[in-house]
Amino acid sequence: MEDCIFCKIVAGEIPAHKVYEDENFIAFLDIRPLSPGHTLIIPRKHYRWVWDVEDLGSYFGVARKVARALQKISGVDEIHMKVIGEEVPHAHVWIFTAPDKARGKKDDFATIAGNLRAALA
Repeated sequence: MEDCIFCKIVAGEIPAHKVYEDENFIAFLDIRPLSPGHTLIIPRKHYRWVWDVEDLGSYFGVARKVARALQKISGVDEIHMKVIGEEVPHAHVWIFTAPDKARGKKDDFATIAGNLRAALA
């Protein structure tokens, strides 16, 4: 969709701190993080709702990978996931550490993204 901000990230028209990508999904840091490492996972193809994504199993498999990487780099076992979908009309899930257990600066995007990419490699 032309006016979808997430589709523009997929197309490379808007920069993002990407931490994971494959042929179907992209994960990047949220620009308004709830905690350090707050990551959004979206399908490359535009779907309005998470439940419309054709391969939901693979989608949640990526979410698990990101959650495990976030556990590793943060030292926090309690990782949350939210599926809301109101903010941007493109399927997305949030992965983030429990805000009351998080350590570090949540806006140190370059460092966090690098650490997540390394943990996901």
